[in-house]
Amino acid sequence: MSKYLIFGATGSIGTSLSEQLNKSNKEIHLVGRKEDELKSLSAKLNCDYSVLDILSENLPEFLKEEFGSMDISGVAYCIGSIDLKPLKNSKKEDFKKCLDLNFFPVIEIIKSLQDSLKKNNGSIVLFSTVAVQKGFTNHAIIASAKGAIEGLTVSLAAEFAPNIRVNCIAPTLTNSKMSQNILKSKLMAEGIAKSHPMKRVGKPEDVASMAKFLLTDESPFITGQIIGVDGGKSSLN
Repeated sequence: MSKYLIFGATGSIGTSLSEQLNKSNKEIHLVGRKEDELKSLSAKLNCDYSVLDILSENLPEFLKEEFGSMDISGVAYCIGSIDLKPLKNSKKEDFKKCLDLNFFPVIEIIKSLQDSLKKNNGSIVLFSTVAVQKGFTNHAIIASAKGAIEGLTVSLAAEFAPNIRVNCIAPTLTNSKMSQNILKSKLMAEGIAKSHPMKRVGKPEDVASMAKFLLTDESPFITGQIIGVDGGKSSLN
C-alpha cells in the first residue's frame, strides 16, 4: 500500500492529520526532528517514522536515501513558523531564515518525490496563512514566505496536472504548540477570537480535516487552490 508522508508530524496540525488519516485506514509515514515525540506517536498509530532536521544541508541526499524506493500517494508539509516583526526592525537574514524553513525544503521534497507521486496520481498539500491575502501589521516576513508558497502551489498544479494535485491551506491563527506565546494571554486570546466571524480561535483539527480531504481521493477534482480555514476572517471582516 502506498503511503502518505506527513512532514512536521509532531506539530499540532501534523499530529491531528496523522490521526485522521490513520482513522481512515490510510498508510502513513511520520517525519519530524524530535525522535521521542515521533516514537510515541508512531507507537500510538502503529506506523513508521523518520527523524529529519529539515534545515540539514544534506536534505536532498536524505530524501533520496529514505524515500527513494517508497511508494507515495501524498505529501503534507505541516512545518511552519510565526515570524512577526515591524519592517523597520527586520533584516535580510530574517526573511532568509523564514524562507529556509517555510519554502526551500518544499522544493527539495517535491523534486525528490515527484516520480512516485506521479505514478500514484498523488496529492501535495502545503500551508500558507490568511495574512498573505488579508494583510496584517508586522507580518511582512512570514507573509512574504507564505506568498511564495501560494505562487508555488498554483504553478506546480499547472505543471503536474493531471497526474499530481497540488493545493494549499491558508489558516488563521490556530491554537497549536507554535502559537502558545501569543495565546497564553487570556486577554489576547479573547481579542483574537472576537476578531473572527466564528468568534473563536482555530483548532488543529479544523485545519487537519481540510488537509486530509485534499490529500486523499475524497477530492479528486480539486487542484491549484488556496483554501482558507480561517473562521471567515479573510472574507467576512
